[in-house]
Amino acid sequence: MKYREEFERQVVREDVWIPTRDGRTHLHARIWRPVDAVSDPVPALLEYLPYRKSDWTSPRDAQRHPWYAGHGYASVRVDIRGHGDSEGTPGDEYDAQELADGVDVVNWLAAQPWCTGAVGMFGISWGGFNSLQIAALAPEPLKAIVTVCSTDDRYDNDVHYTGGAVLGIDMLAWAGTMLAFAARPPDPTVVGTDRWLPMWRERLDALEPFLHTWLDHQQRDDYWKHGSVCEDYDAIGAAVLAVGGWHDPYRDAVLRLVEHLPGDRVRGLIGPWSHQYPDRGLPPGPAIGFLQETLRWWDQHLKGIDTGVMREPLLRAWINDPVPPATSYEEMPGRWVGESNWPSPNITWDTRPLGSGDTPGTPVLVRSPQHTGLDAGRFFPFGNASDLPPDQREEDGRSVCFDSPVLEERVEILGRPRVRLRLDSATPRAHVIARLCDVAPDGSSTLVTRGVLNLLSRHGREKAVEWSPGTYEDVEFELNGIGYAFPPGHRIRLAVSDAYWPWVWPHGERGELRLVPADSAVLLPVREALDEAQAPIVFEEPEQAPPLPVTYDRPTDPAPERLVTHDVAKGEWTLEVDPNYGGSRTYPDGLRYEESARETYRIRSDDPLSARAVSEWRIRLRRGAGGDEWDAEIMARTELRATAAEFVMDSRVEARANGETVAKRAWHRTTPRTSG
Repeated sequence: MKYREEFERQVVREDVWIPTRDGRTHLHARIWRPVDAVSDPVPALLEYLPYRKSDWTSPRDAQRHPWYAGHGYASVRVDIRGHGDSEGTPGDEYDAQELADGVDVVNWLAAQPWCTGAVGMFGISWGGFNSLQIAALAPEPLKAIVTVCSTDDRYDNDVHYTGGAVLGIDMLAWAGTMLAFAARPPDPTVVGTDRWLPMWRERLDALEPFLHTWLDHQQRDDYWKHGSVCEDYDAIGAAVLAVGGWHDPYRDAVLRLVEHLPGDRVRGLIGPWSHQYPDRGLPPGPAIGFLQETLRWWDQHLKGIDTGVMREPLLRAWINDPVPPATSYEEMPGRWVGESNWPSPNITWDTRPLGSGDTPGTPVLVRSPQHTGLDAGRFFPFGNASDLPPDQREEDGRSVCFDSPVLEERVEILGRPRVRLRLDSATPRAHVIARLCDVAPDGSSTLVTRGVLNLLSRHGREKAVEWSPGTYEDVEFELNGIGYAFPPGHRIRLAVSDAYWPWVWPHGERGELRLVPADSAVLLPVREALDEAQAPIVFEEPEQAPPLPVTYDRPTDPAPERLVTHDVAKGEWTLEVDPNYGGSRTYPDGLRYEESARETYRIRSDDPLSARAVSEWRIRLRRGAGGDEWDAEIMARTELRATAAEFVMDSRVEARANGETVAKRAWHRTTPRTSG
């Protein structure tokens, strides 16, 4: 990593309040811009998040915002209403108020004397989401965005549902995380020592667990269509650079965006990365000079400089070379390839039947233990040591597997594989899960990609249609996108299960599937071998502004990030997860930020109704000592379980200021299982 301390333009940082259209609420912003921008105006770049610029994202902010400012931009970090140091109360994710405020910020930036009137937006995850969503509202100054690890489809490609199935692992975990995050107080050094406590009480009084709303909408209805730009790609007027990683759950959005947006306004980039900016150097790499690459995008679309970025291929993608299974890789082997069209004429569909014609119509039984899925890895790989799926041999043993013959030549795929299955379900409600694996000669099994289908949603995500047991149907669904090369001497395996805990919350009744291999197939998007040496895709080495001098706690004997235990007598399996977002740390201004979390998932191998998930958080912020000490603490707990008929949710939050209770909130909620 190269840290750049001197730039073309000298940078100044200022904190300001930005008004919103309601006339009462102001959002707090931090602006890095050239010192001489008033006399020589620059475009503005906006990153708009609930994650607190004063502490939680400040190390990451320090890497990129000053860097952009030094290259001739006003780079702006704004806390969303009700979060961080902004006024107001927190709302639902990506709600209409958040997006309207975002439009107000874009228009305010464009009107500043130091701004040329041209604005860009960028962000990863939440900030990537609202960049797309605000671009679909088309405020006139917004000319370009860079959306990283985000999605165009809030229902079927987010933390709530996948393939129409309830995402047990992140439906609960992210709801619990956001309950804790939304309960954090503003900083008195920013909002004032007389204002912070009343502002905090107002936030705590307004809290409502996201989990309630998310489980109230188990089909793709208007709630999920709001903010899903796939409903109307034509509404997006800004130029879009869509970025993802093969180890990020949102990567398929990049493929959809380059397919559906006009080619003169979109480019896609997918690397080997996890849920991180590609310049940060977190596993898996290799990292790239992402700030330099985005600068080409901004210069092209906000300054009118021909940087050549629009002559790059429509999609630049990394093809992973085969690797032994591991939960982390410092760097993935592979190479960059370019596609000038998507779908690409270089890709053909290779249909591989799961069975032969020797036993036509003979079904196989799929009846997986309920703990199948414990080796799925983290839903959001974050660059940690236990993120990725380990050897899949145990998972394969809990599934029905179909192996290809030993490969005689390299098979390279790029895109979203599909499976076509002829099935019968013994119960009206069931799931089917397919995993594509690379099986080495020693028998080790590396997960390549996977996909899920809630059979209730097989006729569309907008409705739930129960299965008629005793009836065979053909179902087809996509797996997540991937670029991967299967080498000679290996086998391609498709593993099919009807359980995948805790990724997929099980239906209430223990069932089984009957699958007809001869009438089923896996369809692989095979990319033909091309001579790409003539136009290699290369990136500069990573470069950032100097890091913020933050001191992180490094425990000498940390608890396991991911721990699986099995109570043999009870037949119960427990998965404990530390999301490890950074832990406790001390900032240069003296702020001490302490953070600990634990997620626990339990299930018995024979009972889907035994599924239970718990998220527990503790956050503490303190500064000073003696009579001048500021000390705020939050404890949050969220639990999800289910009966055959309904989901049961229990949440609570306790907040303390200097040891005294500020608020206690508790919620108990049930909702019918319409699709989950």
